[in-house]
Amino acid sequence: MPAIKRLLETALYVHDLDRSQKFYESVLRLSPLFDGSDPAADSRFRPMGLPGDCVLLLFKQGATTDTAVLPGGTIPGHGASGPIHIAFAVDSLDGWREHLAAHGVALEGETRWPRGGTSWYFRDPDGHLLEVATPGIWPIY
Repeated sequence: MPAIKRLLETALYVHDLDRSQKFYESVLRLSPLFDGSDPAADSRFRPMGLPGDCVLLLFKQGATTDTAVLPGGTIPGHGASGPIHIAFAVDSLDGWREHLAAHGVALEGETRWPRGGTSWYFRDPDGHLLEVATPGIWPIY
């Protein structure tokens, strides 16, 4: 079997694309990969770039359940409901508490892991659980 190289993209399903894009830009400093003038732009989603060539896809809740037919092929329908969890790797948690508070984002939990890493948890505007985690939470991180 061919080897998987890395995780390229993951998706969150949100109610308001503009609100979610603003949150991920201002709070997590992610960059939109294109704007409405880009030929790849689609009213169903907003792709946000992360370091390491990863993409967070913000999909409009309910807008992707049908198969999308594109000039280059098809994308099968998909979706999810309810709050899900994603974690972001950070080198340090220094400054994060103040940064989140400045944006009105409350910390909901903190965990110190046996390997030495620490995780802090908070929510986005749609209630998804977000985590910032330092090295030492997994054998590979």
